[in-house]
Amino acid sequence: MPELPEVETIARGVDARVRGHRIAEVWLGRHREPFKTPPARMAQGLEGRTLLGVHRTGKHIVCELGSAGCSPSDERAGQATAQWIVHLGMTGRLLVTTPEASVAPHTHARLTLASGRELRFVDPRRFGRLEFRDLSRAQGFAAPGAEPLTIGAQDFAALFRGRRLAIKAALLNQSLLAGVGNIYADESLFHAGIRPRRMAGRLTRAELERLRRALRQVLEQAIGLGGSSVSDYVDADGVRGFFQLEHRVYQRTGQPCRVCGTAIRRIVVGGRSTHYCPMCQR
Repeated sequence: MPELPEVETIARGVDARVRGHRIAEVWLGRHREPFKTPPARMAQGLEGRTLLGVHRTGKHIVCELGSAGCSPSDERAGQATAQWIVHLGMTGRLLVTTPEASVAPHTHARLTLASGRELRFVDPRRFGRLEFRDLSRAQGFAAPGAEPLTIGAQDFAALFRGRRLAIKAALLNQSLLAGVGNIYADESLFHAGIRPRRMAGRLTRAELERLRRALRQVLEQAIGLGGSSVSDYVDADGVRGFFQLEHRVYQRTGQPCRVCGTAIRRIVVGGRSTHYCPMCQR
């Protein structure tokens, strides 16, 4: 599943290519799984609206939409009146292309823009979700947990105080931190020198601060390299990321640690495959 760096990369790429463009026509597929909002209502809600901006919230991509028929130069265009919310699931892709480009199998949504571009949602396994929100009737989308890239030291430490679960499982808890997944939990714990099975509530303040800084560093580096392409992930142009070349422990079971040479181990924590170095992490 795409994690924070992959979703951030896609959101930035889509924003750069479609910001200010008006949605002229909407086509939605026949499979019901991707649609949290009924397709007919979604299509009606999207058509005619201007894409004011695209950003990431947790592991979701949020497209801020202006009022239908409102041009980008209008006074009201700066204030969103609706949102199109995209969750990529396991294999989802949000691509910017042209209407003439061949349509990939498992395409569930095509938003044709007045500018001549097309925004497409493709998802072979159909675990992704699409939602339309009219902000006059519902609140804007908000992630349940804190933002890992901006959370301060005190708030970060407070998340784990008294938690009687493994720190790896705590990092994956989206109600605590929004957007962190298996790859970046493993990599951050390695950089912080902390074993994944250690009890979250027993980590010292110094260890938690090391982890907070490591998490932010790893996420920012991964964003800079376009994310990790370990499965189906590609960015808004269909290009793979490069951070998988920088992985220190994730999916490197039995390979030598790039710091000390000890073989990387794989265990299961909270039902998730977990990788660590028994020498570098304590």
